[in-house]
Amino acid sequence: MRPTDIELQQVPGRPALSDDLLLVSVTRPDVAANAYVGGLHRVGRDGATAWTHGPGPEGAGPDRRHDSAPAISPDGRWVAFLRSDGGEPAQLHVMPAAGGESWVLTALPLGAGAPVWAPDSRRIAFTARVPEPGRYGTSDGDVTPEAAEEAPRRITRYDYRVDNIGFLRDRPQRLFVIDALADEQDLEPEPLTDEAASVADPAWTPDGRSVLVVAPRDWDRVETMHADLYTVPVTGGTPQLAVRTGGRAENPAVAADGTVFFYAAAFEGFARAATNTGLWAAPLDGSASPRRLTDAESVDCVAAAGPPAVHGDDVLVVVAHRGAAELRRVPRAASAASLSQLPILTGERAAVRSFTVAGDRIAVVQAGPEDAGEVLLADGDGAFTVLTSLSERLRESGVLPAEEITATSADGHPVHGWVVTPEGDGPHPVLLVVHGGPFAAYEWSLFDEAQVYAAAGYAVVLANPRGSAGYGESHGRAVLHALGTVDADDVLALLDAALERPDTDADRVGVMGGSYGGFMTGWLAAHHGERFRAAWSERAVNAWDSFAGSSDIGWTFTDVYVGADPDEQRKRSPLTYAADIGIPFAVVHSEQDWRCPLEQAQRLFVALKKAGAETEFLLFPGEGHELTRSGKPRHRVQRFEAVLDWWARHLPVD
Repeated sequence: MRPTDIELQQVPGRPALSDDLLLVSVTRPDVAANAYVGGLHRVGRDGATAWTHGPGPEGAGPDRRHDSAPAISPDGRWVAFLRSDGGEPAQLHVMPAAGGESWVLTALPLGAGAPVWAPDSRRIAFTARVPEPGRYGTSDGDVTPEAAEEAPRRITRYDYRVDNIGFLRDRPQRLFVIDALADEQDLEPEPLTDEAASVADPAWTPDGRSVLVVAPRDWDRVETMHADLYTVPVTGGTPQLAVRTGGRAENPAVAADGTVFFYAAAFEGFARAATNTGLWAAPLDGSASPRRLTDAESVDCVAAAGPPAVHGDDVLVVVAHRGAAELRRVPRAASAASLSQLPILTGERAAVRSFTVAGDRIAVVQAGPEDAGEVLLADGDGAFTVLTSLSERLRESGVLPAEEITATSADGHPVHGWVVTPEGDGPHPVLLVVHGGPFAAYEWSLFDEAQVYAAAGYAVVLANPRGSAGYGESHGRAVLHALGTVDADDVLALLDAALERPDTDADRVGVMGGSYGGFMTGWLAAHHGERFRAAWSERAVNAWDSFAGSSDIGWTFTDVYVGADPDEQRKRSPLTYAADIGIPFAVVHSEQDWRCPLEQAQRLFVALKKAGAETEFLLFPGEGHELTRSGKPRHRVQRFEAVLDWWARHLPVD
């Protein structure tokens, strides 16, 4: 892949499925439009065909329309979806499932969330952020102030903002229910929930009288990491606590018999980090306490893949496992079932991104080592068939294979990862690339960064050290109050295993990473700098003392991973060892990063300059922590070009 080949990544969203219709949104970066564009596609045995008007063919000009989040009504007659035109907030639309013109249902100032149909196939529930008057382009009386002219924010809590979203307390996320088939639409409907708590993940009760939502514990009375399930009457009234969880609920689904299935990690206080997410069940009427169906140590459910789905006597969920995201069956009667007890439907050596169920049919979006995601369908026999070829042009551009490798760490612990090598015999210069998180993982799916670097001539080593997710909860928690110890040993052990290969050059090695990977880059450059020619540290945590007060999550994350002791925070900070870094070191950051704030980069850059190190500071305007994944397409291309330029200067390819 070349940097501009990110435009070839056509990424399907969560599918919508009925007895005779399968829809999926397809999104791609458009560098000319500097936006993410796409439309809805109908998927059949003959592949995917455009179903709504999205942007024209590549090169046809910067059309910035984006259609997403399709939802088919239970009776199969209607399709609701989100549409954004020209970068404006996405609004809710609906159209006949047989095809035809759509009509708009909302005109909310900050847009609408994904639609969820009621059992009557008429009403739709969704969430939307509602701004205070006079903020975010809304009027306060006769005045509509610009962003820089808004009134000051009065902040009294830790949890007032979050990266990639922004400020929270002046635009809570509230629940709406509308009649999609009404003769006259109120495009600015009144919300059903108040401004005291932001709600999420709406799900209808079987009788259609209430909507179940996720909301912070005690309706967000004080700062909390816990979230419970509440029922909201659609005719209006006070939300009622339905299920009190042992942690933080996500993505509930209500079965026909009134059983609520939901995801949650169990923890106490603010110690949410590095805890596996399990599948839970509870009666909607509150007659029994929640029951965990999956084992806490071995099963980590991927809530982002979609709500749990009843399928016969089982519940379908996606589970993270050794770099795979597998669709598995959980018996409804299970109690703390271990990973080995959950049959796999699909996703071995792949990553199921999303799924949905309609009767006996199961549709999934699954990414593999050579694609950005394809749509698969299983009918009654349970066998999955790949229906799309969305990544065909991407594969034709040249996708290099990712080879699985393993190693043994200094204390005997097994380490798992991959190496992606260029064409040719080598030996090739090597880049050790460390992922973020740290409770995340590299996967059995195409990683555009590894492809771009390998195409430029570098062997790319991708490790999942201790601290990573998908290898058991104890594996993820092994680095709590121990960052820079066994995790550093693990990435170096996998690097050593890769350097035993004849096509890699042990004398030409660089290290790079972002977020936690940026932390590890600084740590390794200071403590094991003799092993590397240069380093590229991006959106990094460099100093825990200031991170604790400046990061959107610093007020909880720091205590969990490092502790509150100032001496220990300094001991675990790459900034403390800046004078020990003697290799060329790039500091890379985004101006609007609230996860690892800009001061983290500024402090390290100044310290490196004072110590006499060869260093550069690359600053991206207008971007947040997610630049490499969802930043503006032009910035993503410019970043790739800057990365390749840095390594061409400090780790040239023969």
